[in-house]
Amino acid sequence: MIGPKTNQSHPISRRMFCRSAIAAAAAIYFSRRHAQASEIKNKVKFFKNLGHDHIGVRANQQQAMEYAVKYGFDGISPNLGEFENKSPAQIRDWVETMKAKGIRYASSGLPVQFQRGQEQFQNGLARLTKQANLLKQLGVDRMVTWITPGHKELTYLKNFEQHRKRLREVAKVLKDSNIRLGLEFVGPRTSRMRYRFPFICTQLDMMELVGAIDTGNVGLLLDSWHWYTSHGTVQELLQLSNKDIIHVHVNDAPAGIPTDQQVDNRRMLPVTTNVIDLKGFINALVKIGYDGPVECEPFDQELSRMEDNAALQKTIESLNRLWDLITV
Repeated sequence: MIGPKTNQSHPISRRMFCRSAIAAAAAIYFSRRHAQASEIKNKVKFFKNLGHDHIGVRANQQQAMEYAVKYGFDGISPNLGEFENKSPAQIRDWVETMKAKGIRYASSGLPVQFQRGQEQFQNGLARLTKQANLLKQLGVDRMVTWITPGHKELTYLKNFEQHRKRLREVAKVLKDSNIRLGLEFVGPRTSRMRYRFPFICTQLDMMELVGAIDTGNVGLLLDSWHWYTSHGTVQELLQLSNKDIIHVHVNDAPAGIPTDQQVDNRRMLPVTTNVIDLKGFINALVKIGYDGPVECEPFDQELSRMEDNAALQKTIESLNRLWDLITV
């Protein structure tokens, strides 16, 4: 006699069970990785800027914007010369074009010669108001310059007072256009040894000058190369806040050379030699909430000799590797 059919589940083989378990574990792993990546992305407020001059690429503003879009940069550096004869309407149209492409402006260089004679300084200062107004129309709110790490005639205190006085005048003009000024210290010992009287060459020294200027719109142009060659620490970086940093340069250093023997114009793209603690550097910027431009300034002769597209690709790849170091 044949009994009624019954529904009977098929036993799961060991292989099928293992495959299911592995798939489930993988799904959980990638889900967590995705969540962590999203969390990190939300914490990163700074952006990748294309400083094309720093990598040997010649481009006008239109070309720079197109390069930025093509290779995945978020911003470009302004060129005031291209807008001096433009009407307000033409400038507005350009700003809208950039916005539509998802590209923003980073920092402009300070055009005032404040480290030379008084006449040159005054002439530059007289033109600054017009230049600052033009930057304001472009939506640029950051300007940067660097400080020579010594002087052949002025002692530290006299040099400090001259910088304090002149840069205070500059900062007051910029403040009227809501522009912040970033000052870069030069770190290598080999650079300051050229001068009879050494001057500011560390983050801590520069923040003393920032405090003495005391206009509320002055901070640092922070460069990983100068931070490293000045023997800076991550702990020192964490003493800063977002308002203290105007602009950031990222570089690596050649391997096999002691820190105090590094030469300023011989650098590398970030995350190429792993000499500089760029993981500590970039994560410190995340922790303090820095929200400005980050760009490469490698002074790499090999990079400068490359064809433009190859140089741009290599540069964005190095910035992407730097972003991959972010863990906080």
